[in-house]
Amino acid sequence: MIIEIIEKHQPVTGESIADKIGLTRATLRPDLAVLSMCGLIDAKPKVGYFISNKKNNKDIFEKLSAIKVSDIKSVPINIGESTSVYDAIVTLFLENVGTLFVVEKDGLKGVVSRKDLLKVSMSGGDLNTIPVSVIMTRMPKIIYCTENESILDATEKIVENEVDCLPIVEISNNGIMKAVGRISKSNIAKVLLEISK
Repeated sequence: MIIEIIEKHQPVTGESIADKIGLTRATLRPDLAVLSMCGLIDAKPKVGYFISNKKNNKDIFEKLSAIKVSDIKSVPINIGESTSVYDAIVTLFLENVGTLFVVEKDGLKGVVSRKDLLKVSMSGGDLNTIPVSVIMTRMPKIIYCTENESILDATEKIVENEVDCLPIVEISNNGIMKAVGRISKSNIAKVLLEISK
């Protein structure tokens, strides 16, 4: 979407791009940096962003489109609904992740982020007695992707929903979602760095 806007209105400022998408300039800054790093766009101070004339732009886009979420996924870090907020915070730090998936026998039940845990920690309650089921994001509000989606699809979902990580799910015939992986901004950044080199 960013590239389409730049193609149509170039040169265009970051603020103008953000207005057209309905986001803040600060939210778009990492995306614009990645697109610049990959050589898809260029920028001139006090002028704005424009499409780069580098020959490899199409190659980079094709490479990114060909990479599936399953190629770069990380192991999901799962907890149960009865896990205390305190234990979830400990798990978050021990596993060095920003998002935990709440899973029971019948599949993915919820997602708990750093922000969720920070909010409840600031409330002053006893973190050992509050289960994560009270604070988690539940279906149908969970944003997820499947293994056959491209990393561009996953990136779009991450940016549009302003989240750090998505569960990668496998959906059974009876609609049960099993968390089979996770994809984060870090996974995507590593791929972009590899391609840019």
